[in-house]
Amino acid sequence: MDTEATTVSRYQTLPLIPLRGISVFPGMRLIFDVERAESLAALDAAMEADQVLFLVAQRDPAAEAVTGADSLYKVGTVCRVHQVLRVPDEEGAKVMVEGTERGYLARLGPMKPYITAQVELLQTETSPRTAVKAEALIRQCYGLLEKYAQGSGLDLEDLMRDILGSSDAGYVADYVTQNIYMRADQKQLVLEELRPMRRLALVNRLIRWELDILDVEQSIHEEAAKRMKRVQREMFLREQLRTIQAELGEEDGYTDDTEEYRAAVARAKLPREVEAKLNKEIGRLAKQPFGSAESAVIRTYLDICLEIPWERSTQDNLDIDAVRQALDADHFGLEKIKERVLEYLAVRRLTPDQKGSILCFLGPPGTGKTSIALSIARAMGRKLCRISLGGIHDEAEIRGHRKTYVGAMPGRIMAGIQQAGSRNPVMVLDEIDKLGSDYRGDPSAALLEALDPEQNSQFRDHFLELPFDLSEVFFITTANNADTIPPALLDRMEVIEFASYTDEEKLAIARDHLLPKQRKKHGLNGNQLRINDGALREMIAQYTRESGVRRLEQQIAAVCRKTAAGIVEGRFRSKYLRAGSLEELLGPAKYKDTASVGEAKVGLVHGLAWTSAGGEMLDAEVGVMDGSGKLELTGNLGDVMKESAHAALTYIRAHAAELGIDPDFYKTKDIHIHFPEGAVPKDGPSAGVTICTGLVSALGGIPVRQDVAMTGEITLRGRVLPIGGLREKTMAALRAGIHTVIIPAENEPDLRDIDQTVRSALNFVTADTVEPVLQAALCREEQHDTH
Repeated sequence: MDTEATTVSRYQTLPLIPLRGISVFPGMRLIFDVERAESLAALDAAMEADQVLFLVAQRDPAAEAVTGADSLYKVGTVCRVHQVLRVPDEEGAKVMVEGTERGYLARLGPMKPYITAQVELLQTETSPRTAVKAEALIRQCYGLLEKYAQGSGLDLEDLMRDILGSSDAGYVADYVTQNIYMRADQKQLVLEELRPMRRLALVNRLIRWELDILDVEQSIHEEAAKRMKRVQREMFLREQLRTIQAELGEEDGYTDDTEEYRAAVARAKLPREVEAKLNKEIGRLAKQPFGSAESAVIRTYLDICLEIPWERSTQDNLDIDAVRQALDADHFGLEKIKERVLEYLAVRRLTPDQKGSILCFLGPPGTGKTSIALSIARAMGRKLCRISLGGIHDEAEIRGHRKTYVGAMPGRIMAGIQQAGSRNPVMVLDEIDKLGSDYRGDPSAALLEALDPEQNSQFRDHFLELPFDLSEVFFITTANNADTIPPALLDRMEVIEFASYTDEEKLAIARDHLLPKQRKKHGLNGNQLRINDGALREMIAQYTRESGVRRLEQQIAAVCRKTAAGIVEGRFRSKYLRAGSLEELLGPAKYKDTASVGEAKVGLVHGLAWTSAGGEMLDAEVGVMDGSGKLELTGNLGDVMKESAHAALTYIRAHAAELGIDPDFYKTKDIHIHFPEGAVPKDGPSAGVTICTGLVSALGGIPVRQDVAMTGEITLRGRVLPIGGLREKTMAALRAGIHTVIIPAENEPDLRDIDQTVRSALNFVTADTVEPVLQAALCREEQHDTH
């Protein structure tokens, strides 16, 4: 700013509104939005006074708040407010102002509730020194504006109308700057120039700069248009060349490509609908321009379709005895599964057109679900494809993407068929209970068609868009928990449950399968490492706690590794492990049965629980103290288990006299029920009879037999309802040294499925009400006085 051209007229203290990215000039009107709270407060203050504001631009348009004078330019415009428009229910206002004079920001006043500023009003020269020079600059500005309007599409007529007759160079400069596009910092330069002639010359230079930019943009646009025209011309010429070559019989490699596809389709002996579709695609390929993206999509589609085994299949091994021997060699036990596979093969032998089966192997981890599925494929002589479904959230993973998408491929089912190279493989869908769903669709719904014998003969993958017959595929799915499988999908499958292995079954599996497998894997022979049955039993009982044998195999592998290391290091030549010698290789025992089968105790009852790792002993401890009738439940219990405790307490209150308990115990006694191992979450209704027995024992001072364990749900009327997981619970009881197990009467038919070793070793007591439970578990002749 040149101070020689300015004279100080006066100072004013005015409300200040900072502008972001815009400027207003004297003699010009501007409409803008006011949104910030301090700016609205400044506007209100101006309207209450003389409607005069000071508008000045921020140095950083992106800044949300003014931090001081340094964040504002020094020169702004004093404006008069003409109109304020406020919209109901919305913050902010739309304001129309008219600039009156330039102002210099001398200093800032208070910042709250709005910004005030002491403004020095600036006066500029009103008449140029040389009228001829001013007229020349104005005419030059008109000429530049005409060129600018042609390049930018600006409506020149409205702009020229207001300045055409003006001889004031300063006004022309301000008006042009206000109404054409310039950067905010460039407009600020014009605002700060107080001498009219220099201001107009500056505006002319800025317009020339904008014209240069428009010329560069125009040249870039023209170059892009020329390049596009050249590419289109080249494509047209290449298409003409192809036509000429076809007329002359000089076929290039591109035409040979389509003929190769036609020959491949003819050799493949495809279904009629598939053959027609592929020939149609080949026809489309032949019509595509050279190098087009669509031709690449069609080629990928044809390549994948020709790899699908539309008619190729394998011959089933229908020798029932051979299949039985193969399954027995791979797996110990699992009789129900083996029997179901042999039944399927027998039916196939009698009716060769029998459709494929859909089985769901349901059971805890490590029980052999996936491995038996692989053995079935080998025994039947079929190809195998395995698909892991855990964590899949996208429906297109199952049914594929449309081929029009970039990078589209078939879904996992058709990819598995393509990989197997046969239309009738054994397809293992692992972890079907781990499917998820989100905004990309529900993969389980996409499986409904594939796993429905009535629909899967016309299965359509989104990529192929052709029907494929899945009815001959032997589908086997695996799952740990049926609760997370959608009911519609579960209904389409024949569920075969894999129960937990007994210790004797684990011993046989470890001795006959796991140990030889791990010895071979670690380069050992039978003379270098021997493990007797006693050591294997100890490994099963004290180093693993699971339903299957996966952890057991890991422990055997650890023994093999340490043995191999000792042999290589020369510490020994061979290792023979007996019971009691595992600690040297595996460390201290990890699990010990906590049940103490000893003398009867008051308030301590052995319950039985089912977990994903098999059966467990679940002790219930009940303590009774003088108090006011409070009931406290501890041990990380779930809501259902807490409800069982309240149901048991209600039954005892209703039958206190019959049970020999003080009828007013709920007023005079505090009861604490605790389940040890408080860090382990516990829930379920099957601890109802356990809690009831513990309460009767503690309230009546009656000892509980410690060689008895029990399970069953209790009702308010004392009925004992059936439970699940009886096989695993009874195995836990036997492992803990229990002699008698009390079960609900309705579970008596389930005893047929219990391992014969367990059934012969335990004495089972069935109960349909609480009375038989208490009679079998309590030692009333040893009753003690606890009151």
